[in-house]
Amino acid sequence: MLVLAFDTATPAVTAAVHDGTRVLAESTTIDARRHGELLAPAIETVLREAGVTVHDVTAVVAGAGPGPYTGLRVGLITARALSTTLGVPAYGICTLDAIAYAADVPGPFTVITDARRKELFWATYADGSTRLDGPRVDKPADVPAQGTVVGARLYLDGVTGPEHPSAGSLAALAAVELARLSPEEAAAAAKLPEGRIDSVEAAQNRAILGPPVPIYLRRPDAQIPGAPKKVTA
Repeated sequence: MLVLAFDTATPAVTAAVHDGTRVLAESTTIDARRHGELLAPAIETVLREAGVTVHDVTAVVAGAGPGPYTGLRVGLITARALSTTLGVPAYGICTLDAIAYAADVPGPFTVITDARRKELFWATYADGSTRLDGPRVDKPADVPAQGTVVGARLYLDGVTGPEHPSAGSLAALAAVELARLSPEEAAAAAKLPEGRIDSVEAAQNRAILGPPVPIYLRRPDAQIPGAPKKVTA
């Protein structure tokens, strides 16, 4: 097993390589406006540091969000492109799940990340691999901060742990989940469904390891323009 994982659902661009036992290499750069520029070099860097090539990769994993539209889609489209080019499966994992997996805190706890628009993405967990509720998006005052809070320090007091996901934890979580699945189950998890995961209900019902489709939770800021106004003499 050689898992290439990356996440672009937050201001951090992260990438890592995992051999099924340990993280071989990892890279993190925080720049909310350059996901498209930074991801490919990050992937090249971790592959080189791990002493492998992209053709050695047996699975590709991308953070599926929730996150802002542009950055989130950079990672997911890259995962799909690599999957097609290399002929290996591509998977998506909820970004909050990756943060929870890396959190060294007792459960229950809440993971939050910055959703912009003065809102937060959040989910609650019984432990590092068991999600209880979410992912959801709410105003800070409406987030039910259960137990310890892991994530965005700017919005809530008493916060511990990272706000951004570690690609190493994303890769490790994927490796653990892949080891639990039969080849048939792993193949089924990677199938691309039609449409997108936009609803809270759909996001809650997906497995930790699923297809590389985005968890948006809300509609985009951009709107299709209406009909032009009539100009009269």
